[in-house]
Amino acid sequence: MEGKRVSESTVVMAQVMNPQDANPAGNVHGGVIMKLIDSAAAAVGVRHSRRNAVTASIDRLDFHNPVYIGDLLTLRASLNMVGKTSMEVGVRVEAENVITGEQRHTSSAYLTIVALGDDGKPMAVPPLILESDDEARRNHEAKARRQMRLEERKKERDCQENIERCPL
Repeated sequence: MEGKRVSESTVVMAQVMNPQDANPAGNVHGGVIMKLIDSAAAAVGVRHSRRNAVTASIDRLDFHNPVYIGDLLTLRASLNMVGKTSMEVGVRVEAENVITGEQRHTSSAYLTIVALGDDGKPMAVPPLILESDDEARRNHEAKARRQMRLEERKKERDCQENIERCPL
């Protein structure tokens, strides 16, 4: 299978936040932002694999600054790492007050996206071609996050199998 460059699947989405996206105080709901993050990451996964792709997990979704009605929300999503069937996508979210031009980094997240075959089961995806030092750094960091996820998953399975192994 021929590899693909990060730039071939990168997605930039922008959307103005409207009253239906927010609470009565004018703050956009975190769930609205989460949905947009998920949509951007899935689009990256589909573009890379050219298959249906679904979210398997979300790591570290942190909200740094609020988003308000009227802000232009911009999401930048790109691949950090590709495994056999899964892909880690990083998404950075920024809000811009279009009147003042003020921009704020509002949130970031790492999502694991899995490509699905026609049978609905995970399928192999093209390898990732890294072209820059920044892409190599992000790939290295993604591999470390993957290792931590695998270790956490093993602990969770052990805990489910034997409650006595679970720390309180």
